[in-house]
Amino acid sequence: MRSIVGVIVLVWLVIGTVAAIQRGYFGNDRDVSCKTAGDTALTIVAGPLNYMGVNPKITCKVPQPSK
Repeated sequence: MRSIVGVIVLVWLVIGTVAAIQRGYFGNDRDVSCKTAGDTALTIVAGPLNYMGVNPKITCKVPQPSK
């Protein structure tokens, strides 16, 4: 039973990774920020839901360093 669940989780994440690649989240021309990293991670975790119309986005506010 454990191996079946493991395979399902692995396939789910692979589908999510393919969706992130198709959306261009792994391109060299993208700035790395909290938002882009969060969007990429959510897309991967959403897996097959991406192909059912889910487009996960995140908003994050990072505190600015003090002077």
